[in-house]
Amino acid sequence: MVSTPFIAICALLAVIVVKTLVTVFQRARGPLSYLPGPWYTVYTSKALLYYWIQGERTTYVERLHEKYGPVVRLSPSEVDFSSISGAKKIHRFRQPFLKASFYEAFQGHLNVSESVFSTRDSDFHALHRRLLSGPISKSSLKSVEPIVKARVELAIQKMAAEAKSRGCMDVLKWWLFMATDIIGELSFGDSFRMLEIGKKNQYAEDLGKVASMAGIRLSFPVLLKIASRLPFNIPLFKESADSMTRILRYAEESLQRHKNIVEADPVNAKPTLFKNLYKAGEEGMSDREIAAEARAYIVAGSDTTAHSLTYMVWAVCKDATIKQRLVEEVSRLPEYFSDEDLESLPYMNNVIRETLRLYAAAPGALPRTVPSGGSDIDGYWLPGGLTVTTQAWSLHRDGSVFPDPYTFNPSRWENATKDMHDAWMPFGGGPRNCIGLHLAMMELRLATASFFRKFTNASVSSREGFTDDDMAPKAYLLVYPKGKRCLIDGS
Repeated sequence: MVSTPFIAICALLAVIVVKTLVTVFQRARGPLSYLPGPWYTVYTSKALLYYWIQGERTTYVERLHEKYGPVVRLSPSEVDFSSISGAKKIHRFRQPFLKASFYEAFQGHLNVSESVFSTRDSDFHALHRRLLSGPISKSSLKSVEPIVKARVELAIQKMAAEAKSRGCMDVLKWWLFMATDIIGELSFGDSFRMLEIGKKNQYAEDLGKVASMAGIRLSFPVLLKIASRLPFNIPLFKESADSMTRILRYAEESLQRHKNIVEADPVNAKPTLFKNLYKAGEEGMSDREIAAEARAYIVAGSDTTAHSLTYMVWAVCKDATIKQRLVEEVSRLPEYFSDEDLESLPYMNNVIRETLRLYAAAPGALPRTVPSGGSDIDGYWLPGGLTVTTQAWSLHRDGSVFPDPYTFNPSRWENATKDMHDAWMPFGGGPRNCIGLHLAMMELRLATASFFRKFTNASVSSREGFTDDDMAPKAYLLVYPKGKRCLIDGS
């Protein structure tokens, strides 16, 4: 006689098999099944997850575009577009596609209030962007240019000292200290002083720990929930949680300290990006909202600028002709040049533009949700609720727009086409583009000019085993060199 437990187990297995077959059948006939893409992406997102964890999602998606064209299915519920027309449709200014649920997971990972970066609420975004855009606009940034320039000059001094004592300089390290010091001072009213001490402080270490856990937390939210309910702590998760607690406390304490200074002496208080927003209500933001935005600024304004500058120096130093032309142009600047002077330098700005094409700091997916009524993109009808993405990595490597796309060639921008400008999206697109782009461009200009005025004979170093392999890009939320260093010989 067959036992009852055996029957129950068989019944359970039968249910599992039936459900699996039903899922497979449904996905085989699903809304994305007819789109170009590998056969397995009809049924699973595991391949996409694998490359995301490896820091190779952007290159994986690019390989799919090279094989299948500008529209490619990535999973049963996600499709990527590498066409200008697709990007324009998704990131249009009027009724753009809203950010996907990924951003809620990102916000949950950081355990923070929503910010202008993470929010999916269009009304919240519009209000906060309006309040934040004034202090970080191109014209308003003139008041903080001395702060930026002072940090740039100190970074150059530190690089020169290291080159003298070490024989080479790690420009990635010093650009990171510089960019973090700048955004820290502009957000909190006080620099982290990492340039002065020559190493990361606790805040920067905590940022690194939280960032290193982002891939795991965003990829395995269920694992995180399970871990949070265990009667004991998992060291990896606890360390990340402790780091975030310190980050939150630092932001709140620093902002309160600067707020007190502003209230005591508003005329002479050091300018920051939040100085005029301390009054809560319609004319400003609450302390909690300002703290959330400040944290977002720190994350978005440090590694991004530093890594772009690192790739720029490396790429220029690998080509003697490009470097000579750039050095000659910046050498003609007056001794006390301003950012306004730099805006008129055609070749230097083309070098920066080309750097952001090949080495955009955030080159990966920008997940958006198809509106509830569905939408037609590049001739494909997509039902509402599905996720669509664009990635600058692919748009910037379209050979029909950028001939010889993998070559670093600033001169291509001397006769730029409309398509080149339309495809260039290092800061995102539409109404959700990077709010800090003007600050980023100011830092890039001042740092580029200052570096190549000082180090006219800079070259890529071979010391300490440094090779081009160290500069191979790894990309999670942001791109960074695999070796986490960039050694340059300077003189």
